[in-house]
Amino acid sequence: MTKAFQETGEGVLLRVRVTPGASKDAVGGLWRGPDGEERLIVRVTAPPDKGRANAAAGKLIAKAAGLAKSDVAIIAGEKDRLKNFALRGDAAAIIARLAPLLEGQD
Repeated sequence: MTKAFQETGEGVLLRVRVTPGASKDAVGGLWRGPDGEERLIVRVTAPPDKGRANAAAGKLIAKAAGLAKSDVAIIAGEKDRLKNFALRGDAAAIIARLAPLLEGQD
């Protein structure tokens, strides 16, 4: 099973499932894929057009993690709902802020 968070040398690899065109922006909840992989659920009001949903998701993740937008980068899944983000910073602090969001809706 793949967890939603993975510590890296520069911070955290965060696996998310993004829902574009949602009624409101929100971060929270755990999505489990058919193979057992875990992802943090991110909902954005932005449409999946010209990278708008990706940008909105990155901004929302940065805010939830207490990071600057420049410390969050999409590294996989630009054209997919399942995305991986690299979060640069203190891994323990980032995970401490995001882990409670896996429990339910924000």
